[in-house]
Amino acid sequence: MQKQNTKKYTKLILMMFIAAVVLSSCARNEVIDECLQGRTYGFFYGLIHGFLAPLEFIAMIFGDKYTIYAPNNSGAWYAFGFLLGSGGWGFMGGKSFCGRKSK
Repeated sequence: MQKQNTKKYTKLILMMFIAAVVLSSCARNEVIDECLQGRTYGFFYGLIHGFLAPLEFIAMIFGDKYTIYAPNNSGAWYAFGFLLGSGGWGFMGGKSFCGRKSK
């Protein structure tokens, strides 16, 4: 009985993966050549963009002018700053950050 359920879930996951690949192959490519000119954003801009990500997300819903992640960035350092700024590792999210101790 257990093997039937495992086969069933494996088949379902495989079908979902294939559907995702097929549907994503039809996605439109965005031209970002004009975004890749000018200033390159580094670690500190990634940190600032990470802090502002929730506000930028709301602005992005209402207009095409805003993006959450800068396309013209310096790579890993920008991504690291963005991750720290957005709280991607859970910093500043626990009870210990506020100084409260759980009993």
